[in-house]
Amino acid sequence: MTNQYDAIVVGGGHNGLVAAAYLARAGARTIVLEARRTTGGAATTETPWPDAPDLKVTRLSYVMSLMPPTIVRDLRLAEHGYHVTPMGPYYQAFPDGGSLLIHEDDPKRTYDEFAKWSRHDADAIGDWNAWIGGLADVLGPLLTTVPPHLGAKRPRDLAELLRLAWNHRGLTVRTVADVTRLMAMSIGDLLDDWFESPQIKGALAVNGVIGTWAGPYEPGTAYVMAHHSIGDVGDGNLGSWGYPRGGMGAVSDAIRRSAESFGAVVRTEARVCRLLVRSGHVQGAVLADGTELRAPLVVTSLHPKTAFLDHVPRGELPAEFVTDIERWRSRSGVVKINLALAELPDFTADPGTGIHEHHTGSVEMAPTMDFIERAFQDARTGRPAAQPFSDGVIPSTLDPTLAPDGVHLMSLFTQWVPADWSTTPHTEELAAYADRVVDLYDAVAPNFKASILHRDVVGPYQMEREYGLIGGNIFHGELSLDQLFHLRPAPGYADYRTPIRGLYNASSATHGGGGVCGIPGWQAARAAIADRREAARRSRLRRTFRR
Repeated sequence: MTNQYDAIVVGGGHNGLVAAAYLARAGARTIVLEARRTTGGAATTETPWPDAPDLKVTRLSYVMSLMPPTIVRDLRLAEHGYHVTPMGPYYQAFPDGGSLLIHEDDPKRTYDEFAKWSRHDADAIGDWNAWIGGLADVLGPLLTTVPPHLGAKRPRDLAELLRLAWNHRGLTVRTVADVTRLMAMSIGDLLDDWFESPQIKGALAVNGVIGTWAGPYEPGTAYVMAHHSIGDVGDGNLGSWGYPRGGMGAVSDAIRRSAESFGAVVRTEARVCRLLVRSGHVQGAVLADGTELRAPLVVTSLHPKTAFLDHVPRGELPAEFVTDIERWRSRSGVVKINLALAELPDFTADPGTGIHEHHTGSVEMAPTMDFIERAFQDARTGRPAAQPFSDGVIPSTLDPTLAPDGVHLMSLFTQWVPADWSTTPHTEELAAYADRVVDLYDAVAPNFKASILHRDVVGPYQMEREYGLIGGNIFHGELSLDQLFHLRPAPGYADYRTPIRGLYNASSATHGGGGVCGIPGWQAARAAIADRREAARRSRLRRTFRR
């Protein structure tokens, strides 16, 4: 009986922990099974350098946004240590000595910055922000909407579709057209419609390609930009991002403490090797050491290829579903580089190694869209980027808990290496790639290379083997048009349910996934709780009729 539970959650990443918290909050005796020594998945704070244990690195995921206030409130995350500080401005320094700052919270300063490069673009930025705000009014609520089963004829499915249409009855022909174009367009073509400065377009293209196996001229990247631009971190500024105090692991730790406060049990070093399934119903999970845990309800937060192709017998799944999961694309080409610095970058354009405003936000290496596109084309043709694109941040400028005085931590989310680098380590090539990233920053901040005390390079192979991110994709699947909304992760199964009765899907590969937002975990738990209550209601009715 000690291994009998009401609910089992497979995977202790942030989505699994969110699901566990909601299930335990609803009264279910819940256990989380995590293969690694620590929970958090890709949202962890780690100490990668044994000789510097006081340096804390946000190793993979590195900034916060998009988590719905509902989750923060329901799980009382602030009481459990969740605290996010809004980041500073976007910053790009150029080799010729110029620079560009974008202030999400100060339109006047952004206008003045844009005017240095293009008066036309300065005049356009206000309309652009208003346009993005209008799209956010549509896409924001959709992010937390359970996708209907489009094409299904059951009354329940038709009712869900009608409800979706009714909730968006205020949409105009123009808004629908804009959303449609956004889904199909490249961020490059979209920005070409609005702006003329290569430097400004490079800055605005970043959100369209981050974490994505696609250059700025690939269709669908306009949506990726919108996905990353519709949230905030509680400061009321659309598209703002922030640093969690204590790093990204502090977010996962807060969710774990919340789950445990509701009664959930969390077991680490408890790798699941398969699920117990009989006649289409889940019955529990089997650990790698042979231990069996029983429960009539299981939530898996793992990548869908692991969750379904490895953990569930093929014969228990519909053939079409298996094919859909086999075809699920998780290419990435991302390399995460974490650095410990003896001093902050001293940019030629904005000198000084003290903490300045431009050190506190994103410190980019994305001077133009052509620069970003060349990096992708290199990887697409099978070689690592000669000049990689990088989305950098220095969270220690606003979070002193990460490093002692005088030392700073810089996180570089870089792209691209070939997609098949997830199959082999490529250790030497990754080191050379990281050298090239460092050289690019050194060209605009000449003290940069000499200031590096420690370096940690995490490539796609390590992301897949150590963190379960198939292909090294942090979203558990590409945010492409054919893998969005009702198709995420398979037609007919975008409502966080699966072909197996009692088995629910909380992976980032479900709708709402992409970023540390907790939406998939929340929605999977809601679906499980709703089904549990419906089953209890039907049981009561059956007992009533028998009397």
